Amino acid sequence: MLRLLPTFLLIWCLPISVLAAEHSTAPSTGYFLNTDVFELEVVTDPQISPSGNQIVYVRQSNDIMIDRARSNIWIVGSDGKNHRPLLSGAQSYTSPRWSPSGDRLAYISSEEGRGPELYVRWMDTGQTALLSNLAESPSGLLWSPNGTMLAFSALVKSPKESLATPPEKPEGAQWAPPAIVIERLKYRSDGSGYLEPGYNQLFVIPADAGSPRQITAGEFNHQGTFAWSPNGERIVLSSNRNADWRLKGQNKDLWSVSVASGEMIQLTQRDGPDHSPSFSPDGKKLVFLGYEDKKMGYHNTLVSLMDVADGSIENLTANLDRSVNTVRWTGSSTQLMISYDDFGKKNIATLSMEGELQLLVKDVGGVGISRPYTSGSFSIARNGTIAYTAGSEQRPADLGFANRRGARKLTSLNEDLLGHKTLGEVEEISWRSSVGDHDISGWLVTPPDFDPSQKYPLMLEIHGGPFTAYGPHFSVEVQLYAAAGYVVLYTNPRGSTSYGFDFANEIHHDYPGQDYDDLMSGVDAVIEMGYIDEEQLFVTGGSGGGVLSSWIIGKTDRFAAAAVAKPVINWASMALYSDIPEVVASYWFEKPPWEDYEAYWERSPLSLVGNVSTPTMLIAGESDMRTPMPESEQYYQALKMRGIDSALVRIPESSHGIASRPSNLIAKVDNILAWFARYRNVAPQSY
Repeated sequence: MLRLLPTFLLIWCLPISVLAAEHSTAPSTGYFLNTDVFELEVVTDPQISPSGNQIVYVRQSNDIMIDRARSNIWIVGSDGKNHRPLLSGAQSYTSPRWSPSGDRLAYISSEEGRGPELYVRWMDTGQTALLSNLAESPSGLLWSPNGTMLAFSALVKSPKESLATPPEKPEGAQWAPPAIVIERLKYRSDGSGYLEPGYNQLFVIPADAGSPRQITAGEFNHQGTFAWSPNGERIVLSSNRNADWRLKGQNKDLWSVSVASGEMIQLTQRDGPDHSPSFSPDGKKLVFLGYEDKKMGYHNTLVSLMDVADGSIENLTANLDRSVNTVRWTGSSTQLMISYDDFGKKNIATLSMEGELQLLVKDVGGVGISRPYTSGSFSIARNGTIAYTAGSEQRPADLGFANRRGARKLTSLNEDLLGHKTLGEVEEISWRSSVGDHDISGWLVTPPDFDPSQKYPLMLEIHGGPFTAYGPHFSVEVQLYAAAGYVVLYTNPRGSTSYGFDFANEIHHDYPGQDYDDLMSGVDAVIEMGYIDEEQLFVTGGSGGGVLSSWIIGKTDRFAAAAVAKPVINWASMALYSDIPEVVASYWFEKPPWEDYEAYWERSPLSLVGNVSTPTMLIAGESDMRTPMPESEQYYQALKMRGIDSALVRIPESSHGIASRPSNLIAKVDNILAWFARYRNVAPQSY
């Protein structure tokens, strides 16, 4: 392991903002700073008008005074002209949705000090109307075909569970809060906390104001993407209305509900999640997404087509070994448009009724700026033109527009900031894993003003999931690591999505496993390039990446230090304490922990803690319900008991998404860099 060099340590203990400020006095145009996160803007939820002439989108920024994201709605012509704010101010405006004729825009806002409510704006006059007076937040906003109604879902609360009836307390007495009784399996959710008892139901409301009317009922949830029938008489939705839905949450079917009477008809009944329905323009076909649940860790989501007349169903993407994220009709009843992840990138392509694909766009992404995950969305006009989130490795998402002639960006929201910064260069690389016959893809980010004749420290940054994918997308965290002088390797080891069913399921009931070999082979491949100091290797990762980073240091002492973020340390405790117990016990393991404890222990990083000699920092949100804080605390205390140099960083009021608030993102990066600085040698040296 590495020794500290106090003479040179002080410079590396400086905050990253100080280091970047020093760089900015050089001839370069400045390095990316931690506080630059407050200056970044991101395009989300682009919605093209039915005619294809205009696009509205949510322009998201980070407000430094409230330390939260703020969302406003902007509008621009599809030719890139007349770019201007449409709805902006102190409140956030989200979920813009064009009426079928394009004369109105529905949206959700918390104006006038209210909770989230539905509004409609008349585009010719700019007049707005408050439609709703809701007790709970609406979601899934969708216009009826004739533009007279809007459908949405919202929580309808149930009476709180109770057992004993408390005695009457004396007037003025100050008793402890009453007991809270829980009898549900799903009683809390990461990011939302402890859930109010109740069920999400479907509502309709007149588009020119009126009272919302609930059209679904029962102790079942009805939420997600809906589809109005062309005549406006029925709505198709996805719901798990099976008797065992609380234990088998994935088994969702399509249901058709009468808008007038609430009568429900089941349309699909396979074991698996059917969702995202959409009627063809002629009303003869219904397209939707889903798969047959084989209890694998990962499934490809397929495009299915139902004949409305006879209910027959065919699969259109049987030959596409990729998971489809979104499906839309192009304005024609004979062609669809889909998005899917492929080798770390999100693509948009047309899909014929015969299953033939034609690629249109391959730069979708950039919506999530913290780490370089695949992301992004699109919408489509009647003429087949699309608006989408267009990102790159050097920029967060801008607004993209595409038609048959090609694609182009209509905005450059961050050019005023990033155009004056020297960012780390991102290069795609690949290598053969030391185990099996897999070629592994990854991306290498070099520090600004990189000089290959020098030696640099290497940081291995591992994605979560585990069934997700990194790609060539802008990342605040990676750019800050590069600005601090690290070469950063991030990669998609086996288990990652966007490489097909078999590659993802290489870790089925075997995670962590040989993904470790893929990662270490990547480290060796970068070292062979000649500019890495082999005594200065660092590893970090969050969630599933926290699992792998803690697993790695239990298998090897090659790394100078590790920063393990929001990990699973003990699979048995996580399976029964997280907010997804049925997923862990039913999909990630063959049996629940009380039936096969050894399988859980053998895959737990805690089982290897006796091998660890690497200085290790743990960082997690105090309100994390996905990989709860006790996971990190177990590992931290075990390391301390063994005399390993270690630290525990707790992020107050933070859920699993540590970086969801800008200051927390900064705290995460700065603490990781400060920890690594303790074990980092001198500045890059010539050799």
